[in-house]
Amino acid sequence: MANSPSARKRARQAVRHRQHNVSQRTKLRTRIKAVVKSIHSGDKEAAADAFKLAQPSIDSAVGKKLIHANKAARHKSRLNARIKAM
Repeated sequence: MANSPSARKRARQAVRHRQHNVSQRTKLRTRIKAVVKSIHSGDKEAAADAFKLAQPSIDSAVGKKLIHANKAARHKSRLNARIKAM
């Protein structure tokens, strides 16, 4: 338990930051799932459009340090490869 006033404040801030990060990460995963769902449905045009929406979200998550840059690159590469293979 935090004893000093500054430690209590950091604990409060950590809770707020965690809630914000969880929400941002959820949005990112939803965008990625939309691309995968479009790929499974077999609609290449819809998959490409969903990928265009997901790509900035993935890059934004890297900028906010929610995910590592290599993980973002891996997601984008694999999604793009699956779309091209359709």
